[in-house]
Amino acid sequence: MLFDVAASAKPQSWPMTVGAAGIAAAQFARCGFDVMMQAGPDKPWYEMVVTKGGNLLKVGVKASEDGCWRLAELYLLRAAHANARKPDIPHAIRMWLDTHGERTVYCLVQFEGVSLNQLPRIYLATPVDIARRMREIVDRKGQPVLYEQYDWTSPETGFTAFETLPSSWQFSMERIHELLFPQPALGTAARVMAPFTQEAALTA
Repeated sequence: MLFDVAASAKPQSWPMTVGAAGIAAAQFARCGFDVMMQAGPDKPWYEMVVTKGGNLLKVGVKASEDGCWRLAELYLLRAAHANARKPDIPHAIRMWLDTHGERTVYCLVQFEGVSLNQLPRIYLATPVDIARRMREIVDRKGQPVLYEQYDWTSPETGFTAFETLPSSWQFSMERIHELLFPQPALGTAARVMAPFTQEAALTA
């Protein structure tokens, strides 16, 4: 299915990206985690690695000051349909998701409406969670964008709903532990009956 691309994106400044990574690192450190920052021109997609108790997470930090994150935008041209000029947005989201390995999360830092004497709003989410959310937004608004909050109107009922990011994504010690120390894997029989892959999670 093909969709129109959103209006022109507001570019994310490099100083803001660096600042957001510093804030995220400080917050993880305040929670008692060891933080290793990536540096240099050849660093991978993630900005830092956080560890505790022998477990680690690779953390990509994304800053925004306009209420949304355009995570899959770079993949739109790669996902262009062979017989059309419009990009295949669901395919672009899938391509973005496929770039991530295990033990990866995003730290989403939002500066919109935040004064200088306040911390920005910070969320933690897995690539699978984000991809699922972006697909919902594409279906509702036609844009491959992760919004902090938005409204949409159902074409079937005409009802307008207001959506926000899940409160469970908010940066907290509980959220970090949930991602760093996942629940024990299912038993063999359960894995056979209920296979779980990134693609299955995305299309659920």
